[in-house]
Amino acid sequence: MPPKGQIRGTALGRPAQPKGYARNFLNEVTKQENRSVVTSVAFFAAGVAFLHSSWSEILLPP
Repeated sequence: MPPKGQIRGTALGRPAQPKGYARNFLNEVTKQENRSVVTSVAFFAAGVAFLHSSWSEILLPP
């Protein structure tokens, strides 16, 4: 029979504290199954930032 403090929660018998919003967000973003979506969003954001910057003038014909 397990010790009474380790039946559920931490070793002291208290329930484990829920993770915060930021930790849950980072866990979801870094999962392997979400990698393609995160990569697509990152490339889209980089493209928008490039086109909004002064570097986008490179694309104009001479």
